[in-house]
Amino acid sequence: MARKSNAETAANPGRLKQIALTYKMTRKADPKVGLIVAGVGIVTFGVFLAIGFLIDHPVYLGILGFLVAFLAMAIVFGRRAERAAFGQMEGQPGAAAAVLDNVGRGWTTTPAIAMTRQQDIVHRAVGKAGVVLIAEGNPNRVKPLLANEKKKMARIMPDVPVHDFIVGTGEGEVPLKKVRTTLLKLPRVLTGPQITQVNDKLRAMGDLMSNMPLPKGPMPKGMKMPRGGKMR
Repeated sequence: MARKSNAETAANPGRLKQIALTYKMTRKADPKVGLIVAGVGIVTFGVFLAIGFLIDHPVYLGILGFLVAFLAMAIVFGRRAERAAFGQMEGQPGAAAAVLDNVGRGWTTTPAIAMTRQQDIVHRAVGKAGVVLIAEGNPNRVKPLLANEKKKMARIMPDVPVHDFIVGTGEGEVPLKKVRTTLLKLPRVLTGPQITQVNDKLRAMGDLMSNMPLPKGPMPKGMKMPRGGKMR
């Protein structure tokens, strides 16, 4: 019991520090976040308290209002923090890979399966929707990369659906903040065992990055070298 209590005590400061850092980051992109979140809490609590006085139960409604206000503040803060984070990531090389890492269970993601010297990148995700190729960079440069990867997929897995899209804000492109929802909305056509077979075939293809010239300059921030990747 003592060990559990000590662990919880040690974890709380870490959570509070993380919340504080998230707030500071969000406030840089959204200076009014504090006022908006506080306003949501005050209005929500005030509405419940007013209803409590009207029905002659101010204490009960006050407690309920406090809990609901806290929940509303957390939801609003979370959404604005997420929006701020996407705003800072927008346009950064490798940003889509970071989003893919958080798509959820059932998806296997492989970052940077193809790349140009200008750091235009194609990532791959495998799930119940099949194979999804996600490109970020100049559309004119990534389209040939996508076409090449789709040909490879069709050659080794002709019966597996292959989807592709480009991350961006232009016409026909998918904004970074909608990458996750776009993947989750795709029709589910593969079963668990079929997904395993697809991943096995892709692993058998070998590491595409090992046979591709690396771009000049530093690797994109947050990008990981795939297993088996070799520097030349």
